[in-house]
Amino acid sequence: MTNPEEEPLEGGIVAEVAHMTAEQRAEHDAEVAEAVAPGREIQVEIGETLLELRDVTLKFGGLTALDSVSFGIRRGEILGLIGPNGAGKTTCFNAMTGVYRPTSGKVLLEGKPIGKAARHKITQRGIARTFQNIRLFGEMTALENVVVGADARHKTSVLGALMRLPRHQKEEWEAVERAMALLEFVGIADRAADKAKNLPYGYQRRLEIARALATEPKLLCLDEPAAGFNPAEKEGLMELIRKIRSDGYTVLLIEHDMRLVMGVTDRIVVLEFGKKIADGVPAEIRENPAVIAAYLGVGEDDAA
Repeated sequence: MTNPEEEPLEGGIVAEVAHMTAEQRAEHDAEVAEAVAPGREIQVEIGETLLELRDVTLKFGGLTALDSVSFGIRRGEILGLIGPNGAGKTTCFNAMTGVYRPTSGKVLLEGKPIGKAARHKITQRGIARTFQNIRLFGEMTALENVVVGADARHKTSVLGALMRLPRHQKEEWEAVERAMALLEFVGIADRAADKAKNLPYGYQRRLEIARALATEPKLLCLDEPAAGFNPAEKEGLMELIRKIRSDGYTVLLIEHDMRLVMGVTDRIVVLEFGKKIADGVPAEIRENPAVIAAYLGVGEDDAA
């Protein structure tokens, strides 16, 4: 393994890919995919429930933000979580990722309750997320931001890191190599050495996804990743989400853009006023009278 500090970040990998034959590019893409999705310990088989909400209720004082919400996310699927403004989507998302603790009910990952686990422990158990408002380290490079995500899987002790023992150095080199693979995977390897704050908005969104993937999640949760995107950028995002799923990840997507949701998800759960009102494949959700009523603000009889 080569020490990444001895190699330039810019030009190298991008220039090499540009001069590859189709056969070389296919082999290179396979190597990148393997680096992006290492052997993650997932206890459930494809198609079985990976994460489940059981009668989750969340109250803030006298306000009930979630009211006995139950649904599961199956391994290997892209699940959309939608609803009008104020429906409880982000609250539900936050309950799954440890930001809020349910007033009652349970969130289970691989059949085991998340309970009162700290957020970093939830990340280590395999749930990663992005945010509506981008949360990057602006003064750090794109590469450094992704390496920070990889730190969640490092096993070196604090003392080992301070003394720069061989195991710590090996983990550092591996983290940089995987971070570069992730930046290429999301399409921004050419900006690896740029500060995050200097990246275009769309690149910052992709960088946040790369950093989340660096934690080696079993479930990747994307909170409105297309916010502020133009149509071309949304098309690119849809391709990336499909690519992430094809690489072995399970994806939960909160998004307002219904064309994007309908075009990329396998199944959709709909919330309204903190309650689940529908759960089905996109074609079923598109024709569901309760969903139409929730979005158009009309009675179900009128919507039907």
